[in-house]
Parts: sequence; C-alpha cells; structure tokens
Amino acid sequence: MQLETKEHGDIVIIDVKEERMDAHNSGTFKEQMLALFDEGRCRLIINLSNVRFVDSSGLGALVSGFKNASARDGNLKLCGLQPQVRSMFELTRLHRVFEIFTTVEEAQESF
Repeated sequence: MQLETKEHGDIVIIDVKEERMDAHNSGTFKEQMLALFDEGRCRLIINLSNVRFVDSSGLGALVSGFKNASARDGNLKLCGLQPQVRSMFELTRLHRVFEIFTTVEEAQESF
C-alpha cells in the first residue's frame, strides 16, 4: 500500500495514496499503523482524499486503528472523504464513531 507519512509535532498524518482500501491492501495499512502505535505515536490523521472505494476490510483496518489509538489515550481522525467513501461510512454508521473533517488542517486544529 502506498502511504505518505508526515509528522507535525506529536501528530502523524498518513496520506493514503491508493484509490482502493480493500482486502488486497488493508492488512499492510493496519501493520503500519500498529508500528506507529508501538513507537508511541498515538495521534493520527488519516487523509483519504485519494481513496474512491473502501470495503469491509478497509473499514476494519480503520476501526482497528481507532481502537488501538483510543486504548493508548490517543486519537485517530479522518479527513478528505470522497462522496462514495463518505456514504459507506454513513451506511455502516461509522460516521458516528470517527471524527471526520474536510481537510487535514481542520483535523489538526481539532487536537
């Protein structure tokens, strides 16, 4: 999975550089988040602006990241959801679980 990671203070911004988050690549995404948690990096922003499709495996990886961040007194926030991805979050009611922002900057300001 193509990811670009940037750090702003104690916040890690992960730009997902894929059009799909699915069973094919979500395992790698989950592993990379776990590596950040193991390093003590527990405040994450996931930028999904390039992602056009998310299946249950992709959603599962994000939920896993959210749970791991919360268990470590951190937080995982999402931004840049495409309309198709946003509708998937609404259909599964995950928009009530995640804090979702339009831009990375908005998500950063919320910490």
